Amino acid sequence: MRQDLHNNIQVLSVFDPIDLGTGNTAKVGEIIDRQNAQGVEFIIQTGSLADSDATFTVLVEDGDDSGLSDNAAVDDTQLLGTEAGAAFIFSDDNKIAKIGYIGYKRYVRLTVTPANNTGAVLISACAILHGLRGAPNTTQLA
Repeated sequence: MRQDLHNNIQVLSVFDPIDLGTGNTAKVGEIIDRQNAQGVEFIIQTGSLADSDATFTVLVEDGDDSGLSDNAAVDDTQLLGTEAGAAFIFSDDNKIAKIGYIGYKRYVRLTVTPANNTGAVLISACAILHGLRGAPNTTQLA
């Protein structure tokens, strides 16, 4: 079989499209089990960001416990890109940001935290597991 992207990744929801509403409550994503993957690429997509001065930070955590009771912020050497580079601001309507994880822990999680937010915030995120052992993965609907 030819090498291709389609059969060598798995896409999982981190959090479905959501309006975070007003306030500064962090949106903590689903815990991603990367047992059979070499790495994870997180994709964050923004829609309309109504506030005029809000900022949004990104945090990637990892651990070996399935509930991430041992969660810790990922060291920069285990990230592709930076959390600051994946962060966004009020004027980043309809943009896509990415950050990769190539660490050694089994479980990872993405969190997006707003600051100065008083308007509607439309965002979603997914995780792309890559370097799958046991490929091909022919699942098309996750």
